[in-house]
Amino acid sequence: MLLPREIQSEVTLSDFVQHLADGITLADAKKPVAPISRTGNQYLAGIGPHSESLTLDLAFTANQEAGSPLEVDREVAYPNFKRANCDVVLSGQWAIEVKLLRLLGDNGKQNPNILMHILSPYPQDRSALTDCDKLLRSGFAERKAIIIFGYDYPEWPLALAIAAFETLSSATYQLAPCVIAEFSTTTHPVHQHGAVYGWEVLGLQDA
Repeated sequence: MLLPREIQSEVTLSDFVQHLADGITLADAKKPVAPISRTGNQYLAGIGPHSESLTLDLAFTANQEAGSPLEVDREVAYPNFKRANCDVVLSGQWAIEVKLLRLLGDNGKQNPNILMHILSPYPQDRSALTDCDKLLRSGFAERKAIIIFGYDYPEWPLALAIAAFETLSSATYQLAPCVIAEFSTTTHPVHQHGAVYGWEVLGLQDA
């Protein structure tokens, strides 16, 4: 069970989105190297090749080291679901699911099946789309939000995938207007710019 933290000032979703974007930039400046892949390949330095979970951890740690007062809890158990954890919780304020959208790999080649991670309508795929439903049924008293952060490339603009998510999600769910914060990551030769997108999940369309 999540123990309550000392009450912190109200954090808007825009605040959190900017916090994550700032943390990604700060973490990238440290030139981190992601763990060796399952194929045994060594990744190039930079925040870009890191997994979703490691990117969040590095970003939040970098913000703390820079003096940010914002406190988050990671991998918090869902009250209504066994063996399911919420990516980020700001106690008493937000329960947030986060998805990474990285359309290209470390070598600059297309990352196959990545859009399934965002757009799949099947709960088994644990996509951003189905996370909307999971959050609404979660049992968390906090406000709920979906975050998608990713990297932008000239031939693979991030905005097109974000628009597809908004189109599909709006058919079923009521989402507040998107809030956005951009970030720059100059260490890696492929993953050099991106953005964090956030939506509060308000309910179902027919509710």
